[in-house]
Amino acid sequence: MITPNTDFTFIQVKSDNPRTFTWQNGTVVEVVEMTAQRPIEKSSVSIGTKHESEVYEQAGSLDDLLLIAVDEALKQVFKAGGAKVIYGFLENKFHLGRKGIASRPEDFCVGLQRLLGSAAPVIEKLILENLHSKLGLKFKEKEGYGFSDYLKELREKYRC
Repeated sequence: MITPNTDFTFIQVKSDNPRTFTWQNGTVVEVVEMTAQRPIEKSSVSIGTKHESEVYEQAGSLDDLLLIAVDEALKQVFKAGGAKVIYGFLENKFHLGRKGIASRPEDFCVGLQRLLGSAAPVIEKLILENLHSKLGLKFKEKEGYGFSDYLKELREKYRC
């Protein structure tokens, strides 16, 4: 359970697995272990054996899939209440609403970094893995690539 202050910093954190994160003044200072303890909720997107571009067109825009992937990752790690706190923090401190994440991925990353510290890259990777999975792709880490770089590459691949 995450108890937020009015400015969306954390004042108390209780976890089923207290070894997962080390918290200090409302910021994750160390991620000891990050594992999925339950499966990610599946969206209504059907991948099947269709060609990648057909799957993409059927599922909606890349922005829509990105927002679904963000929701799933945040809820998987922080549950619904924690995801709401994160969205509130981004809105309050960065004027970045949930729907603006797709058009301002750099600000999203800065906000996650400010709120979650060293856990931010772990969350970003989980989001990217979810997004690639929805597109029927396997996520491959690339040296020197950041969250925005992966999104730019996907946009170029799908021309959107």
